[in-house]
Amino acid sequence: ELYLNLEDIEHTKTKAYSPQTNGICERFHKTMKTECYDILFRRKIYTQLSEIQNDIEQWLEFYNRERAHSGKYCYGKTPWQTWNDAKGLVKEKQLENLFYSSDTHF
Repeated sequence: ELYLNLEDIEHTKTKAYSPQTNGICERFHKTMKTECYDILFRRKIYTQLSEIQNDIEQWLEFYNRERAHSGKYCYGKTPWQTWNDAKGLVKEKQLENLFYSSDTHF
C-alpha cells in the first residue's frame, strides 16, 4: 500500500460475492464463454487438456491483439494497443515523479 500511495495509484477492491461490482471481469467471463468456450466445445471433442489449453491461448491472443474493444478503457482499440499506448504515459509519470522528487532535494 505504501508503494501505491507513493506512486499516487488508487487501489480498489470489489465487494466479495457481488459480481455487479466487478463489471469488467464479469463481462470478460461472459465474452469468453460465448465467444470461446461455447464455440470450441461445439467444434470438437477434446481428449487432452493440452488441446484445450492451446485453443484457449489462441483465442486469448485474438481477444487481446486483434479484437477491437468498445469499453471505457480501449475506445475501439485492442487491449494490446491500449497497453502499448499507456506505456508512454507510464514513462511520463515516472519522469514527472523523478523530476518532482529530485526537485525537493535541492
